[in-house]
Amino acid sequence: MTRIDTSGPGRVPPTPSHTVGPFYGYALPFPGGEDVAPLGHPDTVTVHGYVRDGEGAPLPDALIEVWGADPGGRVPKADGSLRRDPASGGYLGRNGVEFTGWGRVQTDADGHWYVRTLRPGARGNSAPYLSVCVFARGLLVHLFTRIYLPGDEAALAADPLLRRLDEERRATLIARDEGAAYRFDIRLQGEGETVFLEYQ
Repeated sequence: MTRIDTSGPGRVPPTPSHTVGPFYGYALPFPGGEDVAPLGHPDTVTVHGYVRDGEGAPLPDALIEVWGADPGGRVPKADGSLRRDPASGGYLGRNGVEFTGWGRVQTDADGHWYVRTLRPGARGNSAPYLSVCVFARGLLVHLFTRIYLPGDEAALAADPLLRRLDEERRATLIARDEGAAYRFDIRLQGEGETVFLEYQ
């Protein structure tokens, strides 16, 4: 057995969180990761956008995870996002019936991403939102943010997180209604930087 000397900071080998990608596209995305809502569900909404760096350039290899409550505001407890065939171990995909509330998608060559999900219901005293986790090259630690969907302006005005932000910063957390879809761009830094959250 080989022993590694970890007696000082300069002697500790790098861990995956110290390794800057891009490596998210090799094992983490899965077929159908963008289809959070069961196929054909009448209340499906599409949320899409672009991930951009501090210079405004698109990130073609970022990974976005999205979690959301169901329309009643309940956190889904259904399995099914990464089902495997017990006999072969192969990937079966989503079961197509249950809403798991979770999706994972990689950005394309233009930094674009999208998910099809159900519009989340309110939980507690917060306006309805989707939770988002961003993995991207140059980030040593992933970032968390929220996507609030427009439509209930009173709920948005009363949301405890949004109330603490000035108007310009608040706007980085609210998607734009494009009619057929909601647009939510993620800017990692610089002008128009998205508000990111820290959980403890």
